[in-house]
Amino acid sequence: MGATSNSLILLFNTLGGLYLLAILLRFLLQIAKADFYNPVSQSVVKITDPLVRVLRNFIPGYRGVDFSTLVLALIIEAVAIFVLVLLYGGSLPGVGYVITWSFVGILYFIINIYYYAIIASIIMSFVMMFSGNMNPHPILRVIWQLTEPVMAPIRKIIPAIGGLDFSPIFIFLAIQIIQSFLISSFGITDQHAMVIIGI
Repeated sequence: MGATSNSLILLFNTLGGLYLLAILLRFLLQIAKADFYNPVSQSVVKITDPLVRVLRNFIPGYRGVDFSTLVLALIIEAVAIFVLVLLYGGSLPGVGYVITWSFVGILYFIINIYYYAIIASIIMSFVMMFSGNMNPHPILRVIWQLTEPVMAPIRKIIPAIGGLDFSPIFIFLAIQIIQSFLISSFGITDQHAMVIIGI
């Protein structure tokens, strides 16, 4: 594989990954009922709105959840799999393969979003505490709103001890279990990770 092909793969992976991240963030922030007028939320909406609006004409929402966003994420993942397989010089994959791995890729991507969002919230909380600035940045507010629906139920079972919140530890453990289950169930390999965004 030449340098040009490697550059194309890197570029496509990066741009495709960022756009897929924006789509999934839009979907997850809707579920979390995050602040729509937060600058970060507005940026995500502006980036994803053109294609979401097209799909919304055919796919209705339900109870405030815009399923057209999730369908768009699956379509983008499927297209990415096709393109990356071809860029790597493979044969055209079957439809069943693409559909299956699109679902797996999206699920894995969502898990990774929560994993890194929780890490970011922990780090930024410590930075705020030691800096003395208790006015959170819009990014931190969005991260808190995104992770709170996941962390709040754990906090009810395991309350803070000595002012320390142990809920992230149990969420990280749950994430590891889910990832191990996906890897063992679907036999995810390094070759899959090369062509599926989010793994």
